[in-house]
Amino acid sequence: MNNSLHTPVYLRAGGTSLVVAVDGGRLPRILHWGPDLGELGDDALADLHRAALPAIGDSAVTYPQPVPVLPQLTEGWLGRPGLVGDSDGRRWAPYFREATHEAGDAAEGPVLRSRAHDPEYGLAIDIEIQVLSGSGLVRQRARIRNDAATPYRVTSLELALPVPSDATEILDLTGRWALERVPQRRPFQVGEWVRASRGGKPGLEHTLLLVAGERGFGFRDGMVWATHLAWSGNQVLAAELTPAGTRHLAAGELLLPGEVVLEQGDELQSRWQYGSWGVGLDELAARFHRHLRSRPQHPGSPRPVVLNTWEAVYFRHDLDTLLELAERGAQLGAERFVLDDGWFLGRRDDTSSLGDWTVDPAVWPKGLQPLVDRVRELGMDFGLWFEPEMVNLDSDLARRHPEWIFDAGHGPGLPSRHQHVLDLGHPGAYAYLFDRMNELVGSLGIAYIKWDHNRYLLDAGHVPDGRPGVRTQVEQAYRLMEQLKAAHPGLEIESCASGGGRVDLGVLEFTDRVWPSDCNDPHERLEIQRWTGLLVPPEMQGTHIGAEESHTTHRTHPLDYRAEKALWGHLGVETNLLTADDETRAALARWVAFHQEHRALLHSGEVVHADLADAAYRLEGVVSGDRAEALYAFSVVDRPATWPPGRIRFPGLDDTRHYTVEAVYPGSAPVAGTVLPPWQHAGVTLPGRALRLVGVEAPSLDVDRSVLLRVFSTRAAS
Repeated sequence: MNNSLHTPVYLRAGGTSLVVAVDGGRLPRILHWGPDLGELGDDALADLHRAALPAIGDSAVTYPQPVPVLPQLTEGWLGRPGLVGDSDGRRWAPYFREATHEAGDAAEGPVLRSRAHDPEYGLAIDIEIQVLSGSGLVRQRARIRNDAATPYRVTSLELALPVPSDATEILDLTGRWALERVPQRRPFQVGEWVRASRGGKPGLEHTLLLVAGERGFGFRDGMVWATHLAWSGNQVLAAELTPAGTRHLAAGELLLPGEVVLEQGDELQSRWQYGSWGVGLDELAARFHRHLRSRPQHPGSPRPVVLNTWEAVYFRHDLDTLLELAERGAQLGAERFVLDDGWFLGRRDDTSSLGDWTVDPAVWPKGLQPLVDRVRELGMDFGLWFEPEMVNLDSDLARRHPEWIFDAGHGPGLPSRHQHVLDLGHPGAYAYLFDRMNELVGSLGIAYIKWDHNRYLLDAGHVPDGRPGVRTQVEQAYRLMEQLKAAHPGLEIESCASGGGRVDLGVLEFTDRVWPSDCNDPHERLEIQRWTGLLVPPEMQGTHIGAEESHTTHRTHPLDYRAEKALWGHLGVETNLLTADDETRAALARWVAFHQEHRALLHSGEVVHADLADAAYRLEGVVSGDRAEALYAFSVVDRPATWPPGRIRFPGLDDTRHYTVEAVYPGSAPVAGTVLPPWQHAGVTLPGRALRLVGVEAPSLDVDRSVLLRVFSTRAAS
């Protein structure tokens, strides 16, 4: 329907209300984004609009009206502009106006579509804003079209979501290899806080989300709002507060010079900007989880327990060794066998052969088929590691086709992990990759690809002209994934990029899980998985039981702690079963069986975290949608200043039910002599309200130790 020129548009779904001003021929301006406001008629909406307008003095520049989702300098906005572009120094200050608006229902939720133009510049814009029915997420995107004869070079296209004045604190994430998703907080002060990714992928330091909230917000308390860009390439997220008090969360693709030049009739569509809100980070994250789970391509079958070969054999491939590894994996309950790096022509270490996707006859004289056949006989499906977008200079591929390697004018550039980047913008390079991968997936019946991506795109120049090729590279990677899946229904793909370097809603349109980190140290994994979970639900996070001594940190941890931290995602085993003793393998089998028994809960329930006063402790878990059962883990991650730890209070339960709480030990029983609180000997049954407000005494544990708590409903509280 065509909306009135004066009445705001009201989009309402999934517990979210979005009120958008559409008057005066201007671009859409969001007046409210957050909690559901209930039914609102036209009169109430008109009054809400008036109530949201500030008093204006002598200048709308210093007393701004609510700013459009695409801010414009020409309307008095002095902050980050929504569109930056020019035509050789002209057409640099666009002014979109005479906007028309249409609101209605779409399959995924109510939507507002707005159209405006700049007649002097010959530019047109379409903006789409939607509230998703299943999750209450807000998303928006814009499309710019050049109608003039003069080419128009786009420098940036960013959309923004406003947040209220209550949002006085910012949370984002940083990190590095094997230590991704480290949280950092700061006051939301006047100016811009900008997080940019320039390496052709979001990166190990990528923030996932940019969060603004009430001071001191946590997982269960405090209003929070966040933005995310569904894109796997260069990008920018920004939080901005103007001197007039306007607060925005902006997001957009970061374009390289000359990367997008619109000829007459050409269009540029932005990537989806997503927005979530909640009372606490758990509710904010739950919206992303519900969105991902509601998509038709979301994995519908139980997530198979993975046996990955990397930490067991690294590059030392040998059929007999790997057959024995597969047999031991099947004995402990593994359901998917993944052959990692080292299977292709000449690959003995990471210095050569990347790009030569032919099974090495020196190592595999009969090909991979004997291994694949035995894996299937053992009841497992078969997965294979690829790194399609990368190439070693010491490879047959690089020697045959040096023009397929990115070069911005100074040669292939700095090596990283001995790697350079294969330019998928070359039709020949793309066709080569698809043909090789398609043939292997088809001939071997591969069920799963571990898709790695290690080198940043530092100098991604398309040969022969050296023009930037980053956004084309990302789009072609998406296309390759999509084409392989179309050719092989049921094929699953993991997004791995030196660990967690490519984790976003863009790549998750084409992949089935992410690898949060190359670090399997449970001390680090607890935090990495916790913060990756702001966006990604447990069943889409690969979580593996690693070696007793971590290969990245060299810390040692007992099996029960490693297994408990791996329990909370898509479980895998990466420890060397060939050297593990009978007792270790038996304990591993018990952990695998426990995970399989409870994965329906772990992979569908609501993730919850307690806000604990002492940073030495963690309590987190998963609660079923009907609140009938839950699993929690209480962990000690540092030496606390006071001892013992006090009480555990359980978030997420139903106040009106009675629950039994019991400690469970899937692997090994508590060490003899361990002092346990009295309730832990036989469990305890209490109303949910008592468990939330009073709780139970926490066990006394050493650092990097945990206890797993099973909570299940026995009856409704009287």
